[in-house]
Amino acid sequence: MQDEQELRRLIVEIGKRIWTRGYVAANDGNITAVLNDRELLTTPTGVSKGFMTTDMIIKVDRSGKPVSANSKYRPSSEVKMHLEVYKTRPDVKSVVHAHPPYATSFAVAGIPLNKCVLPEAIIVIGAVPLAPYGLPSTMEIPD
Repeated sequence: MQDEQELRRLIVEIGKRIWTRGYVAANDGNITAVLNDRELLTTPTGVSKGFMTTDMIIKVDRSGKPVSANSKYRPSSEVKMHLEVYKTRPDVKSVVHAHPPYATSFAVAGIPLNKCVLPEAIIVIGAVPLAPYGLPSTMEIPD
């Protein structure tokens, strides 16, 4: 189990990295991490990942409801997608949802990233399949 403050620091650091590299714009994307069997940490809605601080990170239960009151920030509605990942894959301990421009462009064009151009990527990551479009913030996404 990770120390909560260290996990908060890591979420903020990853947020800054994905923002700096252009993998998210404005307030796009979100990050969650498993804190323990009952709780997760998640990035807030409406906040740029490049400008987060550790006090903005929200603790939620396994249904996505905030555990402690934080009147300034709310969890992203996309936390439902992350919860489904954790339910389906108990070995996963963190999810980073970003919008890298090239991957997003391929997805919009309906082109899966499944060609073995770089064998190392296929070995380490595997093919990147396409999911059907789902309306953001709805149960279409995790389903």
